Amino acid sequence: MRNAKIIAAFAVGVFSTTGALAAPVVQGFDSNTLARNDDGYTSLVDIGFITNFFGNEYTQLYVNNNGNVTFDSPQGTYTPYDLTSTGRVIIAPFFADVDTRSAGNPVTYGTGTYDGQAAFGVNWVDVDYYYGSHTAHNSFQLLLVDRDNGDFDIIFNYDTIQWETGTASQGNSAGLGGYSARAGYSNGTGNAETFFELPGSAVNGAFLDGGAYALAPQSILFQVRNGQVLPPIPSVPEPETYAMLLAGLGIVSAAARRRRKV
Repeated sequence: MRNAKIIAAFAVGVFSTTGALAAPVVQGFDSNTLARNDDGYTSLVDIGFITNFFGNEYTQLYVNNNGNVTFDSPQGTYTPYDLTSTGRVIIAPFFADVDTRSAGNPVTYGTGTYDGQAAFGVNWVDVDYYYGSHTAHNSFQLLLVDRDNGDFDIIFNYDTIQWETGTASQGNSAGLGGYSARAGYSNGTGNAETFFELPGSAVNGAFLDGGAYALAPQSILFQVRNGQVLPPIPSVPEPETYAMLLAGLGIVSAAARRRRKV
């Protein structure tokens, strides 16, 4: 199955130090601000170019506060669900319960250029988690880069990841444990050819700085060509990352349960 090949390629090291990988969190793409909120989202916003995502062309998307963008409808869901079985069309660099009401920075987004091409970006820089004000903050970014004729790149940039869960998703007061973050994409059909989760998704502690599948600081590039997503290309991993990623092939993430906020 193609999805298994993608995971295997990621695990054995389809790595590159050349080409258009970004340094973690590229400056800019901040001409618009999603007002401080919990579980909020934008109306449809223009990407600035055509994206062919598994045969469907999109020129607009919704920016969701909780670490993702969606194409079919906005999303306020705060407990991350399994991206391998969802019915949503979603790209999620860090799907978890972001709360910008009282600490950290609000989410920003906008168009610009990257690698000489038109691009759209969303910045979750120094963002807090539900509930309350905390000193542990995350910084990550999503870039969509036009490669012409519907082709585009998806880039996940990570600067620091200090929390993984909101307390409404059974995390503790430090933002740890419970139903922790997921990262990846899906076109919402449940077809194994059209979804992917990064190793470490929904595994407590895995994505955190110093964790077994630490996301930061690195960039992960997905090239989307003729509507299909090619295997991901992480940037410059530490040598021990190879063994960690291989070990991740045996980890099956438990399906996240949703919890109602009170």
